[in-house]
Amino acid sequence: MPLNDAKEYAYSRNLDLVLMSATATPPACRAMNYGKYRFERDKREKEAKKKQQVSKLKEVQLSCRIDVHDFQTRVNHAKGFLKDGNKVKAVVRFKGREMSHMELGKEVLEKFQAACAEFGAAEKGAVLEGRYMSVVISPLKATAKSGNS
Repeated sequence: MPLNDAKEYAYSRNLDLVLMSATATPPACRAMNYGKYRFERDKREKEAKKKQQVSKLKEVQLSCRIDVHDFQTRVNHAKGFLKDGNKVKAVVRFKGREMSHMELGKEVLEKFQAACAEFGAAEKGAVLEGRYMSVVISPLKATAKSGNS
């Protein structure tokens, strides 16, 4: 339909002529109530946003020489974060000469992953970034769903 005829058709029925696909040949237009269309589109987007699960990244700091009780406290914190559906980043900071004993930090992270295994799994192995070695643990799907209900 020619543009002038389409405009006349839309405005005679008190509607708006809306360009739906500019890349099509010829461009596709539609006669509709644009205000109502925008309202319903925004409403659908809000509903979709409500259903999304927001996941945050929580950080737990460890050291190479961490004591048993302190380690268990950090594990309990991480389990709580994982139950809530958040990711946990476990970080070991090397101080001074500890840089020459990186295997100790790696052992601590592996022990931490094993302690959190029932609630989450590591996305990938331990990564060294300067003086920090870290691992990201993401929650398991089944526990994340049962924790919310």
